[in-house]
Amino acid sequence: MQKPRSNGKAEQTASEPTPWLKKLGPGLITGAADDDPSGIATYSQAGAQFGFGMLWTLLFTYPLMVGIQMVSARIGRVTGHGLATNIRKHYPAWLLYLLVCLLLLANTINIAADIAAMGDAARLSLGGSAHVYAVIFGMVSVVLQVFVPYSRYVSVLKWLTLALLAYVATVFIVHIPWARMLSKALLPELVWQPAYVTTMVAVFGTTISPYLFFWQASQEVEDMRAIPGARPLKVDPGQARADFSRIKTDTYIGMGFSNLVAFFIMLTTAVTLNAHGVTDVQTSAQAAQALKPIAGDFAFMLFGMGIVGTGLLAIPVLAGSAAYAMAGAFHWRSSLEHELATAPRFYGIIIVSTLAGIALGFMPIDPIRALYWSAVINGIISVPIMVVMMLMAARTDIMGKLVITRRLKILGWLATGVMASAALAMFVMPSA
Repeated sequence: MQKPRSNGKAEQTASEPTPWLKKLGPGLITGAADDDPSGIATYSQAGAQFGFGMLWTLLFTYPLMVGIQMVSARIGRVTGHGLATNIRKHYPAWLLYLLVCLLLLANTINIAADIAAMGDAARLSLGGSAHVYAVIFGMVSVVLQVFVPYSRYVSVLKWLTLALLAYVATVFIVHIPWARMLSKALLPELVWQPAYVTTMVAVFGTTISPYLFFWQASQEVEDMRAIPGARPLKVDPGQARADFSRIKTDTYIGMGFSNLVAFFIMLTTAVTLNAHGVTDVQTSAQAAQALKPIAGDFAFMLFGMGIVGTGLLAIPVLAGSAAYAMAGAFHWRSSLEHELATAPRFYGIIIVSTLAGIALGFMPIDPIRALYWSAVINGIISVPIMVVMMLMAARTDIMGKLVITRRLKILGWLATGVMASAALAMFVMPSA
């Protein structure tokens, strides 16, 4: 079975205006993938443990997410290369190899946690074996990535973002004290205790993750290749105004969708689990199960469906971002538009990381500890990656005349500083 060749968006050329809905692509998928099952577990735990006390974090991180993701997208579109290729060309090899290997490790652990959560959610809803469901979900993801061309597969991913609306729907099933909720979200009462700080760091680390940078930059390159006549903006800056407008719209909406869904997850668990004394939620499936006696079967079903849907969206992003990073580091052919035979090492990373994630689910490994160490690795590597991204985006030898604006510099460096502080807090604060 071979992936059919496709010219992608053959009906659209680089000189034509982009319809509004078609502006939604890399940013929307990246934002939605951020709400993966392990992220759902983090937001559920925050809502269950602290009620409305963590809602402010999702308002605070929104502009930071927008800023740093726009930087990554612009690097990809301006240079015509993903982040790893740009780092390989302009920075020491040891730095690139270290970051990419750590990213691959963290993503594989995250894939394992997500696949396990999807299996548990399916078991709770349908009965049967969680392991069997996990294998099915993992294999479906591999087959879609390897054998369906990007121009078609990206449409599948866009539709999968609708699965996150399940978490929006749950809010309208339970009673929300809106006035008190808004007061807590807009005027937070910070609690400088280990459990609170640890959860705050976890939310920051879940919201701003390294794999999202690599994915969005690489998808900008994929989209460019799919449009006849499109070239890197560094070579053809005449396209910059339209493309930057598209990236801005895509990223604002994508990150807004991501944080809105995360906000609703935290809000739902706050008014149900926390209000009924359920304060310890370790997995997304646990959160769904705990909702059932409190909010009813319908809320439980929506929550469970959302876990499966967003997992199917997140696994390709996790595996794909690792594959793009490895391909860029070692100068391999890399595109989801290629056939398996023409990019075997690129697809090999996707297959191996997903299968390794499935296999980890069968091993006697504590998933909570695995997720903790995945978050630690992500927290550590996000800072140097963000620093390198910000430096690259301001260099004329890399970006030409299209270096990032002063506003993006402020947002990007602020996001970098916040993540540096979060990474430091992981080490200086005692475990909750």
